[in-house]
Amino acid sequence: MANVLEARGITKAFGGLLAVNAVDFDIPERAIVSLIGPNGAGKTTFFNMVSGLYTPTRGRFVLTGRDITKMKPHQRAQMGLGRTFQNIRLFGTMSAVDNVLAGMHVRLKGSILGAVLKMPGVRREEKEAREKAHALLDFVGLRGRETFAKNLPYGDQRRLEIARALASDPKLLLLDEPTAGMNPQETARLTELIGRLRQERGLSVLLIEHEMRVVMSISDRVTVLDHGEKISEGTPTEVRQDERVIEAYLGTARTG
Repeated sequence: MANVLEARGITKAFGGLLAVNAVDFDIPERAIVSLIGPNGAGKTTFFNMVSGLYTPTRGRFVLTGRDITKMKPHQRAQMGLGRTFQNIRLFGTMSAVDNVLAGMHVRLKGSILGAVLKMPGVRREEKEAREKAHALLDFVGLRGRETFAKNLPYGDQRRLEIARALASDPKLLLLDEPTAGMNPQETARLTELIGRLRQERGLSVLLIEHEMRVVMSISDRVTVLDHGEKISEGTPTEVRQDERVIEAYLGTARTG
């Protein structure tokens, strides 16, 4: 199976601090891959390099066969990379449907002049975009289309972020702690949604998640970072039994 993303020798230094050190990493097509590790392991730094917020000190990223290492975030979005954030970043005083429409901007072709003059091609594109936004909100299970994002329940805000990310038609979706702050029922519903992203939309997913029940239940492969270095990689079962992972999380190796 081909890889949608390949990372080779990814290193990031902030002054004298080596946050990520020579990490190799692959995400196959239609795979759910989780990146885990203790606090300060370098997960978010790696995530931010994939999405283009940081540039690696060394190493390179290849997305669907093209080197994206020096591309800006909007260029990566055009290439098929979408993401959500650990801290929700919605447009609070815009409706749910308008938040999703905002996520489509990298795919829309109409000009400002065309919009002002209400040209037929622009009107048609706007109609199709709104229909697509409604379909995405239905897909994630969110019904409050015209509700301001800030007035939605917390779990629905998380779902709205995913719908907005899907609006750019990504091939790879990065989810940064999507179940953070959720109760068990909300977590179960979102876990089911993540599985549907792969099954029904054919996406690859890179997941940072502290809830290990989510990671172990849904991941095809798990990669573990500790102090910026990859210490383990494999199936959830393999990683769960790895002594290096146990030591990193618990501070001591298992005995007996």
